[in-house]
Amino acid sequence: MTVTGPRGSYDALLLVSFGGPEGPDDVVPFLENVTRGRGIPRERLVEVVAHYTSFGGVSPINAQNRELQRELREDLAANGVDLPVYWGNRNWAPYLADTLREMRDDGVRSAVCFMTSAYATYSGCRQYRENLADAVAEVEADGRGAAPALDKLRHYFDHPGFVDPTVDAVIDAVAEVGVAVPRLVFTTHSIPLASEASSGPTGHAYVAQHRAVASLVHAAVAVRVAVEPTWDLVYQSRSGPPGMPWLEPDISDHLDVLEAVGTAGAVLVPIGFVSDHMEVVWDLDTVALGHAAEIGLPASRASTVGTEPRFVAMVRELVLERVGLAAPRALSTLGPSHDACPVACCPNPRGERPALCGRIEP
Repeated sequence: MTVTGPRGSYDALLLVSFGGPEGPDDVVPFLENVTRGRGIPRERLVEVVAHYTSFGGVSPINAQNRELQRELREDLAANGVDLPVYWGNRNWAPYLADTLREMRDDGVRSAVCFMTSAYATYSGCRQYRENLADAVAEVEADGRGAAPALDKLRHYFDHPGFVDPTVDAVIDAVAEVGVAVPRLVFTTHSIPLASEASSGPTGHAYVAQHRAVASLVHAAVAVRVAVEPTWDLVYQSRSGPPGMPWLEPDISDHLDVLEAVGTAGAVLVPIGFVSDHMEVVWDLDTVALGHAAEIGLPASRASTVGTEPRFVAMVRELVLERVGLAAPRALSTLGPSHDACPVACCPNPRGERPALCGRIEP
């Protein structure tokens, strides 16, 4: 089982994701994994525990990743790509190291990684690469053989397989909001201003990439349904120390502004997320839409791409692109992103750590 092309050969596809608790007893240990070394205030941790508790201590993300893994296997097989699909998480079972052990024991020598994060930033790219380096080191420390060699698929924020399903989801949400000409409000995870400034090879890639996607989606939607001629990019799910400046405006604060200026209604578009995990079902569906209802602003939320067939097919296309069997596709003027991250790309704000899937530079 392998896929081979002029640019390389791989024995497996590794789905790399964040992870989430699957029961009440998992919540605190999971959040301790996530926040270790980040200086998150205890009151914020207690607040987030309550979010998970309201959903029975279960995050939707693991079930969504199981479904994505299943759909990827079916899509690859249906299109003649003989490649097994494994799945490992950064912060909860199945942990990356355990998955890499399984892959090694199955005879996998090389794998290409698909990260469930579409954009360039420390937490969305380099931290995953650091976690992969940690997992490889842990596996190889047991003396039972080398872990598979790992490369990564490029960022896919402006790939048609991500943009086109988002457009259709927005059109569905426009039909649900109940007003003639709603405003599109694109939302993503807030990050520290310093991390945004250093994101990507030359800085400020995080916002630039999101704005590129928002512009593409808005233009495509406006051709098919009536929406306001301008759009907004806002932020959610801030979790850092109070004194640290993060990207703004917060989504709920922005909804207040829209209501104050007489906006007819808003469609929330979570372009920063690929599935309806906790930061979507709580921060958007529970908090933001609840706030919109309180202030009398009609609002709806577009679905994420999840396992939409075009998104699943995009992963196969990125694999074939990585080995040189498919041409890169990108809808924005930013063009296709890099396969191997430059050395200075999205640096760790707490200091340099080993990271895989990077470019070797003199």
